Amino acid sequence: MYGSPYRGVLHCMRCILRDEGIRAFYRSYTTQLSMNIPFQCLHFTVYEFVRETLNPARGYDPKTHLVAGATAGAVAAAITTPLDVAKTLLNTQEKGAVAIVGKHEGHAVYVTGMMTAFRSIYRLQGISGYFQGLRARVLYQMPSCAICWSVYEFFKHFLHFSESDSEFELTPV
Repeated sequence: MYGSPYRGVLHCMRCILRDEGIRAFYRSYTTQLSMNIPFQCLHFTVYEFVRETLNPARGYDPKTHLVAGATAGAVAAAITTPLDVAKTLLNTQEKGAVAIVGKHEGHAVYVTGMMTAFRSIYRLQGISGYFQGLRARVLYQMPSCAICWSVYEFFKHFLHFSESDSEFELTPV
């Protein structure tokens, strides 16, 4: 990150381990799980809904898979952005937020837990704070999910097509 006191990843890891202990590496673990489960549920549900709406015949159609994937990524990213903001705060321990509602552990102050992170975000920026980075997150997830679903559907189609061809070749005449 810009202005980081660390020379690199390994230096950062050594300093964090020395100063904060092993628990610092897992500070946002529950938030990460809490974010990924709803993200994936929304992602798959929206993808299937949009794909079925655009292509009820369920045939292989690359445009449909691109649009459905991009839509699914955008919706899932937008809805789970507050969880991502909390996770980012827990990971980075941004000084302005930590000073407001941090938990004292010895002489250092840390934001610990999802609820504390949510309270910190609200105290800093109100409701709008939960949606910081929304546009960037959506713009990242849209092409990522579109490409992912397109590649998945291509290989599913290709392998199914290849499998059905080989069945005909193996049967005796």
